[in-house]
Amino acid sequence: MSYPGYPPAGYPPFPGYPPTGQESSFPPPGQYPYPSGFPPMGGGAYPPAPSSGYPGPGGYPAPGSYPGAPQPGGAPAYPGVPPGPGFGAPPGGAGFPGYPQPPAQAYGGPAQVPLPGGYPGGQMPSQYPGGQAPYPSQPAMMTQGTQGTIRPAANFDAMRDAEILRKAMKGFGTDEQAIVDVVSSRSNDQRQKIKAAFKTMYGKDLIKDLKSELSGNMEELILALFMPLTYYDAWSLRNAMKGAGTQERVLIEILCTRTNQEIREIVRCYQSEFGRDLEKDIRSDTSGHFERLLVSMCQGNRDENQTVNHQLAQDDAQRLYQAGEGKLGTDESCFNMVLATRSFPQLKATMEAYHRMANRDLLSSIGREFSGNVENGLKAILQCALNRSAFFAERLYCSMKGAGTDDSTLVRIVVTRSEIDLVQIKQVFNQMYQKTLSTMIAGDTSGDYRKLLLAIVGQ
Repeated sequence: MSYPGYPPAGYPPFPGYPPTGQESSFPPPGQYPYPSGFPPMGGGAYPPAPSSGYPGPGGYPAPGSYPGAPQPGGAPAYPGVPPGPGFGAPPGGAGFPGYPQPPAQAYGGPAQVPLPGGYPGGQMPSQYPGGQAPYPSQPAMMTQGTQGTIRPAANFDAMRDAEILRKAMKGFGTDEQAIVDVVSSRSNDQRQKIKAAFKTMYGKDLIKDLKSELSGNMEELILALFMPLTYYDAWSLRNAMKGAGTQERVLIEILCTRTNQEIREIVRCYQSEFGRDLEKDIRSDTSGHFERLLVSMCQGNRDENQTVNHQLAQDDAQRLYQAGEGKLGTDESCFNMVLATRSFPQLKATMEAYHRMANRDLLSSIGREFSGNVENGLKAILQCALNRSAFFAERLYCSMKGAGTDDSTLVRIVVTRSEIDLVQIKQVFNQMYQKTLSTMIAGDTSGDYRKLLLAIVGQ
């Protein structure tokens, strides 16, 4: 079985690609009728919670201080990861059939699950469309569940950590190494407790003190680490749409990859923290089929039943073919309906059925039928259905390849995945690009910023 144009020029072949087709759960052909900078971190409650206990300018509450908030650990209920309703499914991206795929349980189960992030500048990586890096075959370790590189510290003492940070910032100069040691080895929930203890002990806001002592990328990374995860997503969306221009890749990466629960929490947080309606902001900053796709996404109503309906997958594949490749012109609403409503495991099955029926992968068909931001949004959804860890590995690579570094993307992905699946992202990154994530970070960053990133990622 061959795939015209894959892998793209300049990329080496990978084991298991192109796929043999034996991994598919579909019957062989013939058994179906195939037709051939951070804003002010305002003191408002988040979401509304009059008794949040975190008043004062610059404050935002710790996870757990409002209904539905991220709980300690901040991770979804996948195998090998502590449960926690506040943060979602492993994002993964891919391009083609045969792509590495985490087990279906990784996308939900009883605890509804789904991703974070964004891209400054509003431009997709140069690989889009039609030039995605090829992805390796499924590594054996991917079947063992997902895990982050940061776990809650044992024998945690918020007051002791607050004192360490106070001493690191007191007097002449700043002890950045002490800050790195504390921040990189505490979970997000523990950082919220440190922040609260700091204000209780010293009557000062830890975030303001850190901002006064740090600058540049190091400041951005530290402040991101101290943001509650849902707030960080809401802040990223607001930052992507305020002022002139829109960072469409931020909107795509967040809204096209989260679980229903996460999206609803983000919508509530966006309203309570920034006093704005997310859907209205999307409508005013985007247009056309891209606007409709994002509005569909921010409803948080995707089917999250993890059971795959193979007949529905076959029907959807037929429907998508007839709405695109099988007709003159494109029925965009059909693609929107299928990709906005089906569960991620169901979409993966639809992609398999489409490939058998049309003898080409659905991502390539979308590349021929769509362009611009709506193409990138539709592809992001399918890539997450295939493999979230590879989705992030590719974006990390794109943030550092070539001249310059897209530090905002690098910070966002490292921070948001650090307690979810950064271990798997590192493994897939190494397999895809034949170099470790740590090596690439070390070559593209410097100083305390590099030290903290490497401490989070792990050597």
